[in-house]
Amino acid sequence: MTRNTPTPLFAAARNPDRHLGFDIGKVSQITRAITAAILLALGTPAVADGLVDNVNGITLDDKGQVVRFTGLTVTADGKVGRLIRQGEKPSTDKNWRADWRLDGKNRTLLPGLFDAHGHVMGLGIAALTLDLSETKTLAEAQAKVADYAKAHPERRWIIGRGWNQEVWGLGRFPTAADLDAVVADKPVLLERVDGHAVWANSAALAAAGVTAKSVSPPGGRIEKLASGAPTGVLVDAASALVEKAVPQPLPAERELALASAQDVLLSLGITAIADMGTSPDDWNAMRRAGDKGALRVRIISYANSIDTALSVAGSGPTPWLYDDRLRMVGIKMYADGALGSRGACLKKPYADAPGQTGLCFLDDTKMRNIMSRAAMNNLQVATHAIGDAANAQVLGAIEELVQTYKGDRRWRIEHAQIVDPADLPRFGKNGIIASMQPVHQTSDRKMAEARLDPPRLAGAYAWASMLKNGSVLAFGSDVPVESANPFPGLAAAITREGADGQPFGGWQPQERISREAALAAFTTGAAFAGQAEDRIGRLAPGYRADFVLVDVDPLLSTPAQLRATKVSETWIGGKRAFKAK
Repeated sequence: MTRNTPTPLFAAARNPDRHLGFDIGKVSQITRAITAAILLALGTPAVADGLVDNVNGITLDDKGQVVRFTGLTVTADGKVGRLIRQGEKPSTDKNWRADWRLDGKNRTLLPGLFDAHGHVMGLGIAALTLDLSETKTLAEAQAKVADYAKAHPERRWIIGRGWNQEVWGLGRFPTAADLDAVVADKPVLLERVDGHAVWANSAALAAAGVTAKSVSPPGGRIEKLASGAPTGVLVDAASALVEKAVPQPLPAERELALASAQDVLLSLGITAIADMGTSPDDWNAMRRAGDKGALRVRIISYANSIDTALSVAGSGPTPWLYDDRLRMVGIKMYADGALGSRGACLKKPYADAPGQTGLCFLDDTKMRNIMSRAAMNNLQVATHAIGDAANAQVLGAIEELVQTYKGDRRWRIEHAQIVDPADLPRFGKNGIIASMQPVHQTSDRKMAEARLDPPRLAGAYAWASMLKNGSVLAFGSDVPVESANPFPGLAAAITREGADGQPFGGWQPQERISREAALAAFTTGAAFAGQAEDRIGRLAPGYRADFVLVDVDPLLSTPAQLRATKVSETWIGGKRAFKAK
């Protein structure tokens, strides 16, 4: 849910002697990790036929049916040669010999998992800055901010993310005064967990020139006191009023962030991710990594604007680059904000804020113009829509545009969290893809119940309804808003229960889906959504040999076991990219 705004930086002065704002220890740690990853890959022959056997193999075929196998062969160019069933030999050619062999040791082998919606640079930068996502109270957050500022006296700005006033039970947004109490001598800017609001101290507001006279921009809101003074929280487009004053990441810092993000993703069995909101600087960092052979995860890019997409891709998606590791296919746009900051655009006022209906970012004409401009150049459109009014607006735009732009457009609606039940059947028409995040349901349940009345909850996080109505379902995490770990997402999809088992039997249990459907959404569905279904997302002859070895069978395990799944190895293109210690 992170907005398409420049990523705030954590760096000190733009001086190489200040080590780009990072601790030398952190830089060395990341450098060692990159070196280790390269050495790990070198441990597998680069050009040779391989055999992976003694596994509990699971994949889906082109009809969505489960295929089980005990081994597979890997060709010299990193693709699947064939799947080996119980009792079969690796090859019908009696003279065939494997140049290398991996004994799976009876572990479960799955296709590499595909996160259909994430923010790669956001993940990397979050791993290198202040993280408040685990804080349970305002006081705990204040203590972490104070400790971080003391540990990093060289940084001109204190930057971080992850706060959530709902988890804190605060009953209000935090304020600048709350931050001033612990850090008043330098600017502090902290992004909310959903990426749709920022929390600034007085020094940050002053540095950005945000005062009582400042006006909320279209698509944004400056929270203000009765006196008119800003409280310190700025929602959606208003966040840019402060973010513009923050030093931006240097190229080398983006490279470190990208390396860190890849480490996280590979350790969780994710071999591909749709990067939502790629900026020109992000794209350049990915290209540099590709040029150096350091791009390990497959990234399907959706540009942060039509201008970025046209500059990078021109008239249509880019070619696949770096052995199918990078491609820009479309644009990411926003119809509204998020539910937690009351920025999601609703048809009726919020139950807990009767005077507010959220923020609709675009009028109908502008939305159609942007979508049309992308479609004219054969670029895919992925539109963030959380509230029921926003979802209805996007559906209406698609229904109009398909009259002009024919063919396989794969219109994506990202999140589709709160949908008017009357609008659910519309998702099954015009080839619409519902790109959703199961962990949002378990994380947001109590907050959604506070924001909305019961009738509107009937169309909330409606995965089963999406499938029933004929929409393609693609699952992701929205990392760094949530953990990138796909296994809690799989567990949430089949139970609609949190890690604590609550509510017993699942929240809105009629929207649970089968294990097979959940696995498809994280593999074949995500690949289809990213226009990559002809090469990744499943294991079949000719497909990239991207797979993960785990300790449980996701089709047979208990929900608790599924949530706790451990990844032992991740392979991309027939080469080992991660091995657990």
